[in-house]
Amino acid sequence: YQRRVAITAGGSVQATDRIMKELKEIYKSEGYKTGVYTMSINNDNLYSWDVFLQKVDPDSPLMDDIKKLDPNPQHIHLAISFGPSFPFEPPFVRVVAPHISRGYVMRGGAICMELLTRQGWSSAYSLESLITQISATLVKGKARITFNHKGTPYTFERALCSFNALVESHEAQGWVTPPKEEG
Repeated sequence: YQRRVAITAGGSVQATDRIMKELKEIYKSEGYKTGVYTMSINNDNLYSWDVFLQKVDPDSPLMDDIKKLDPNPQHIHLAISFGPSFPFEPPFVRVVAPHISRGYVMRGGAICMELLTRQGWSSAYSLESLITQISATLVKGKARITFNHKGTPYTFERALCSFNALVESHEAQGWVTPPKEEG
């Protein structure tokens, strides 16, 4: 079994330079300045970010759900992990909390998006555009927060396992673009 994503605590000079550039751009971005999302570096590891998505489409049921979170934190927590081959390979992105149903969120919190695979990723993508696309995908997929979730919490290991399985499935069967009437 070949892992589709390799995550390490450190990486190449090229990856570090690009991540630093992306970090500077995030801090300058409108989305960050206006509170659409915030972010922090996880445990002083430049290769591990926590992103807190605070606003999505204001007319979506997902935004209504975010507002109902008691009382703080009112956000969706995403974890972004960069491998040593970034930006030539995509980062691994998963939902940490709260538990979400639908919205292309898989078991363990993995996100089903071709953009997050080697096949769909381009080194030209910015992290700000990635965060924006994830937000739009959650809304398009009719994501809802599962209040009072009693099941297994999301973990890195479960997310990675789910993500690798979905990549394997899509490599065999291809990716399907939903009809326009579905978003």
